[in-house]
Amino acid sequence: MIDRLKNIIRLYYPYSKTNINRREQKKTFENLLSSNTNDQLKIVIGSSQKYTEGWIPSEAHFLDLLEPKTWLKYFQENHIDGLLAEHVWEHLTPEQGKTAVETCHTFLKKGGRLRVAIPDGFHSDPKYIDYVKPGGHGYGSDNHKILYNYKSFSAILSECGFKVECLEYFDENGLFHSKNWTIEDGFIYRSIRYDERNQDGNPNYTSLILDAIKL
Repeated sequence: MIDRLKNIIRLYYPYSKTNINRREQKKTFENLLSSNTNDQLKIVIGSSQKYTEGWIPSEAHFLDLLEPKTWLKYFQENHIDGLLAEHVWEHLTPEQGKTAVETCHTFLKKGGRLRVAIPDGFHSDPKYIDYVKPGGHGYGSDNHKILYNYKSFSAILSECGFKVECLEYFDENGLFHSKNWTIEDGFIYRSIRYDERNQDGNPNYTSLILDAIKL
């Protein structure tokens, strides 16, 4: 219902704050893309506000994971070196999630990297699960469609032609695992190292973080 009202506002009030912000986001993306002089092309999916140097931020209203034709406006297939998505896939249904992975695979170069962070369905703290689960009490969880774990999401990535490496995750026994990873390959805020909720050294609020390399 809320999304429907937003669409009505965008249609009848083209100079609304929402529409102006959208135009600015798209313009920023296009300017950064056209002026990119880096050796690698690296795109942040679904985040126009948080990104690091060398990465180009995008939003779904002009670069939609479920609509490959929106990507073809800007990229050729097998063209992108790196893709980064922090807490995006949980907002998609399982079917949409697979479509989104296929889109990433289509536009990444062979050997290109997709780094994904999503809420961790195997997290050992029940309060965390209640916070991030579909319909939970956390910010944005009212729009969450699914709660993945390292097994279920790795399976989707592998099926779509990726080699998967889990960087941070809880296993089915509630044990937390982590590997060293570099921010140059994609910065994840909601991680054991960078989220201030983990300042005591414990994985209080982490994400399931995976690297998927296109085969």
